[in-house]
Amino acid sequence: MTQSIAILVSGSGRHLENFARLTQNGSLDAKISLALCDRDGVGAIDRARAANLPLVVLDGQRKLDTKAFGEAAWAAIRQSGAQTVLLAGFLRLLPIPEDFRGRILNIHPSLLPAFGGKGFYGNRVHQAVLARGCAVTGCTVHLVEEEFDTGPILLQRWCAVEAGDHPGDLAQRVFELELEAYPAALRQYLVASEGS
Repeated sequence: MTQSIAILVSGSGRHLENFARLTQNGSLDAKISLALCDRDGVGAIDRARAANLPLVVLDGQRKLDTKAFGEAAWAAIRQSGAQTVLLAGFLRLLPIPEDFRGRILNIHPSLLPAFGGKGFYGNRVHQAVLARGCAVTGCTVHLVEEEFDTGPILLQRWCAVEAGDHPGDLAQRVFELELEAYPAALRQYLVASEGS
């Protein structure tokens, strides 16, 4: 049975675009019922429109506090009929209502629990990996809890850190892993949730 998903974004929307392509070509049995963006003027808005997705830009100027934003976001998510929520480069703390616990997934550009938590996003993660001298890095898909980058890990993918790497090199290599890992984790999650 095709599940409806909401995808929450704050930036370029490359994951949103990837999920739109996979759902539209039938290689992912899901329907995107909402793309919710919390920033004005970012690429995710253009990508959502280009893919003909239902789009809500909520608090693009970031004037709402966490509680008010959460109430408005969950109202939009429920109205869309989404059963599962994906955070895809979403950089805002989202309060989790009881009826959506265990139904929110996130992807992070490191092998959690390393290099996760508040302030660890984008190139900051890759800079920290290089500064620590790690031999490997990767990405993690996990269920979302009330704190940044916590929650049960669903899937991880890794790659080598190569001599001479810069943060941009790692970002590109890890993002290629993310494009495969996030849909794979969602497929596993949807199959498991159908059986429960």
